Amino acid sequence: MSSPQDSSTQQASTQQAALVAILEALVDPLLQRPWQELAAVESVSIVAGQCQVVIGLPYPWLSVEADLRRRVEAAVAPHLQGATLTLELVSRIPETTARANVAALQGVKNVIAVASGKGGVGKSTTTVNLALAMAQLGARVGILDADIYGPSQGMMLGVPSGTRPQQINDNTMAPIDVHGVQAMSMSFLIDERQPMVWRGPMASGALQQLMTQTQWQDLDYLFVDMPPGTGDIQLTLAQKMPVAGAVVVTTPQDIALLDAQKGIEMFRKVEIPVLGVVENMSLHRCTQCGHEEHIFGEGGGERIATEYQTQLLGSLPLTLKIRQQADSGQPTVIADPDSSEAGHYRAIALKVALALIGQATPAMPVFSVSDD
Repeated sequence: MSSPQDSSTQQASTQQAALVAILEALVDPLLQRPWQELAAVESVSIVAGQCQVVIGLPYPWLSVEADLRRRVEAAVAPHLQGATLTLELVSRIPETTARANVAALQGVKNVIAVASGKGGVGKSTTTVNLALAMAQLGARVGILDADIYGPSQGMMLGVPSGTRPQQINDNTMAPIDVHGVQAMSMSFLIDERQPMVWRGPMASGALQQLMTQTQWQDLDYLFVDMPPGTGDIQLTLAQKMPVAGAVVVTTPQDIALLDAQKGIEMFRKVEIPVLGVVENMSLHRCTQCGHEEHIFGEGGGERIATEYQTQLLGSLPLTLKIRQQADSGQPTVIADPDSSEAGHYRAIALKVALALIGQATPAMPVFSVSDD
């Protein structure tokens, strides 16, 4: 004959199993895949009238937290039987498997190259704002300024001139922490007015040292601000770095699109997936009268994304304040986080994180159900 305690335990187990089934059937609002397929339901326990649920998601979720909580609460509320729900959301950013003959980067899960076929399209400004936006979404983020000849990330991040990284030992140095991200740039190691009169192999070697001798600390994403162009240096860097995916920045202008195509072709040549295209300076809105004008053309980013079977991650406006904020060391997502421009950057960053999931190898969490 079973005791009341045994009956209570059996009832709790049955209730927990039912909750697990309900949660696993929920379709992720961003990935459009059931949570069972994503192994997102990490634990469900009912103890002393408290129902504790842990959901692990493969992307930074802060921007959609309210929606996720509403979905879970609506799904399980009819089945709580008087228990109080405590929901914990955690990020389990998967790590991309390194390509053959390319070593993984210690302390970094995913390396994202931000590139352009030519200079002057706002690649560095886009890089710094995307990295900071990803950090605002809840990820651990770093920035590597790979533009050896014209490093600009130090100024854009507001790092005081003369700041030097801390030397850890003979072979490693600590990145500089600024605005909640880890950063490394050649500008931290040399006088900012010193020209880098190096040939390609020297520049490539210097960048590889920056990348591998920086002691990155548990990064989900490392954004690499690539040098503009598609020459030997860019090709060497793409081959040597464990790049998970690339973001190509362009303007709608026809000549910029031609160069962006070359950038996409370069990444395809070295078998690096292009996560998408960012169309910068797509629209100018007059601050005085509100008139809108496509100064550099219209729809170019969408056309090139369609041609290469990738996605248009987003279109960014041509505005004076984006340039001013970057030049002042307070990029847009830091200086004006509630602006529409900052919202665009966060939306693009989230799309990048979602696009990477298809390239990564997720770590399977240990699922547990507890009733004690």
